[in-house]
Amino acid sequence: MTLNRLISRRHVLCTGAAFTAISALSPARTAMAGPTEDPFLLRAAAGQAALRPAPYGSTDVWSYNGSLPGPEIRVRQGDRIRVLARNGLNEGTTVHWHGIRTPNAMDGVPFLTQDPIPVGGEFLYEFDALDAGTFWYHPHQRSSEQVGRGLYGPLIVEEADPIRVDRDLTWMLDDWRMTGDGQIATDFGSRHDAAHGGRIGNSVTINGQIPDRIAVRSGERIRLRLVNAANARIFGLDFGGLAPVVVALDGQPVAPHAPDSDVVVVGPAMRVDLVIDMTGKPGESVTVTDVFYRDLEYRLVDLAYEPDRLRDAVPDWSMELPPNPLAEPDMQAAKRHQIVFNGGMMGQMMMGGGMGSMMEQMREGNMWFINGEAATGHMMDPLLVLPQGTSHVLQMDNRTAWYHPMHLHGHSFRVIARNGQPTRHREWQDTVLMAPEERVEIAFVADNPGDWMFHCHILEHQAAGMMGIIRVDPGTTKT
Repeated sequence: MTLNRLISRRHVLCTGAAFTAISALSPARTAMAGPTEDPFLLRAAAGQAALRPAPYGSTDVWSYNGSLPGPEIRVRQGDRIRVLARNGLNEGTTVHWHGIRTPNAMDGVPFLTQDPIPVGGEFLYEFDALDAGTFWYHPHQRSSEQVGRGLYGPLIVEEADPIRVDRDLTWMLDDWRMTGDGQIATDFGSRHDAAHGGRIGNSVTINGQIPDRIAVRSGERIRLRLVNAANARIFGLDFGGLAPVVVALDGQPVAPHAPDSDVVVVGPAMRVDLVIDMTGKPGESVTVTDVFYRDLEYRLVDLAYEPDRLRDAVPDWSMELPPNPLAEPDMQAAKRHQIVFNGGMMGQMMMGGGMGSMMEQMREGNMWFINGEAATGHMMDPLLVLPQGTSHVLQMDNRTAWYHPMHLHGHSFRVIARNGQPTRHREWQDTVLMAPEERVEIAFVADNPGDWMFHCHILEHQAAGMMGIIRVDPGTTKT
């Protein structure tokens, strides 16, 4: 199987050394400046990071503010976010605020919402944090390589009245395709990756590190915010004897529930907030295992109980998060749109046409199609034009042999059906993972005007054509 033939089942890039338990593996946090203060400076530049444990050397990466992941920007719901992005790379870049409902001009899509930030240039991003939840930021300029080299960071918007926990942790999950000398492989843009499952790495990190153990305490309640920053890898985490409870998806609250089959699935760009009670005994440990890919399971990390106990019983604290101010789609008036995904190896390369047409498209680098059209850049005719304020259902049909995490910019949507069956939670998301040959229906109100990207967040799929533009037209606003 070529999907991940280099990964070790026992541990990703594990040398057998025992590492010290890390008590608080989480990105460095930064407070947002007030409205009258200077904006927070976020500088993208080449640097180095200790992706591998000692005694191995550093790896060349691209990062924000010299850290990997970039600084955790943490604000309160309703705060004004002001970030001055400075480009220290040797090529243009942008910053996209994934899952945040920004004004269109702040969305960070090159040539669509802004020009790329030039080498040595700056761009001021400024918007309100409308929704509480777990979000993240990353470039949209040559994103398969810029994100793949380490340009990303978490953005956490706290609730006015958050749920009670003992610790609030963020784990940014990523994988890296590394060479034998510990550097990032430079085979970005591989046609094989584009036509298959994307760029899958052979080394997995949590917040830019490969930890062996993370320290926890008996009786402790943790809010764990999972963010998948990988180009293509899907994580399916099994927390052993623990019982994680899902309380939010893509930053949006959901009725607290156990994950299906007790496995927490996080597709590329997706986020899952968990509440986990540490019910083991002092001195014990529990292994978190990634079981998503059959026969390629591996140990992600051990949770090691410290000698002292925090409490004897599970706390009786509510896990219900307050809802965000999202417009509820009018299902009676909603207009339905058919969206068909084609392409990739072992799938339909085109909506129609013979082998010659297919090979011609492949030579041009177009391997994925939405309603028969492959994107050739960020500027293109819109796939849909939706009057502002109207409700819509996208009936999405994945006619390929591969997974696709489909992301809509500027909006959140309800996932209302899978393969014709209503979903149990009607969850709000901004990135929905579609399995091969699966049909998924999503519903939303087109209430944020502008031209918005709609694309697969396996970044190699996006680069090879799996992207469209959905226009929300204020000129035809519903009255």
